[in-house]
Formats: sequence, structure tokens, C-alpha cells
Amino acid sequence: MATRTRTTANEYLAGEETEQWLELLDGQVVVNEPRPIHGLLSVRISTALHVWCTAAPGRGLVLPPIDVRMGDYDVFAPDLCWIAEEQRPDDLTALFPGIPDLCVEIRSPGTWRRDLGHKKRTYEERGAAELWLVDTQARTVLVYRRSSPRSATFDVELELTAGDVLGSPRLPGFGLPVDELFDGA
Repeated sequence: MATRTRTTANEYLAGEETEQWLELLDGQVVVNEPRPIHGLLSVRISTALHVWCTAAPGRGLVLPPIDVRMGDYDVFAPDLCWIAEEQRPDDLTALFPGIPDLCVEIRSPGTWRRDLGHKKRTYEERGAAELWLVDTQARTVLVYRRSSPRSATFDVELELTAGDVLGSPRLPGFGLPVDELFDGA
């Protein structure tokens, strides 16, 4: 469901929160309607990331959906995000001022097309270091990352399936087997 009038990020962020699961995509307020599988996979990934983050100091912060201003007409709420320690905000009650280092989007019926298109392109253009797109239908994880901080684009693209382990060079020692992620889902 989307609105017909183009809304700016400032207008969206100044508005009163009336519904959960809202995002602003190219000026359109979009309602995301996740299914139970979405929540299950979100919990599994966030738990694994949280355990990794708290196992040693300086490993940053994993968060559930938060508003992330991506531009004048985009405010995304990634299903999960990881913020490196050097970007960790002092004030957790304020809007996060940057782009998370890792954003995770989990397939929902009404948003997958946007995740693969507008959102992926915007994450890349705005400098996200890494994006994981979790496809609940194909039971795969699409990984897009920059090979170095100087890379202008996501120049590494992976499709992880059964038998693979979800991880990242930015998260040394972290690994979540794709089989475990989708087990029973």
C-alpha cells in the first residue's frame, strides 16, 4: 500500500507514528506486511549477530528496524542493521545520523521488488558497506558488498544457498549456516 502524494524525508520524519512497518521509498509511504517466516528469520539473524557482537568488545551494535534517512525522499527501515563500533551513536534516542555498515532486508510479499530494485540501488549509492537480501521463497541470501571502503559500488555479489555459511569480512569470526537459518522455515 502506498500513498499518492510524494512525501519528503523531512515530512515523513516529522509526522506522527501511526502504524508499525512503514518506510518512505522514493517519496511514497509504503506499508510492509511481514509474514511469520519474516519474523523467524529476523530473530535468527539478529540473535546470531547479537551473540557475535557481545562476545568481544568493539564489535558494534545490531538493531531491529530503525529509521535510516537515505536521501530527500527515502527513509528506510532495514529489517536488521549492524553498526560498526566507530559509527556507534552516543545518543541511542536520536535518529541514527549515518548509514548502517550492514543492512538486512528479508523478503515480504509486498516489498521484494523494491528491495531488489530501488532499495538495493539506494543502499549502494549512499555508501552502505554491505547488504544482505534474504529470500524466503528461494531459501537463499543475496549478499552485496564493497571489496574495500574505496569501492564505489557493490563489487562483490554472492548467492548463498544450502551448505553455505553467511558471514562477512567486516564480521571476523561470525558465521551463520544458511541451512540453520532456514531450518524448519
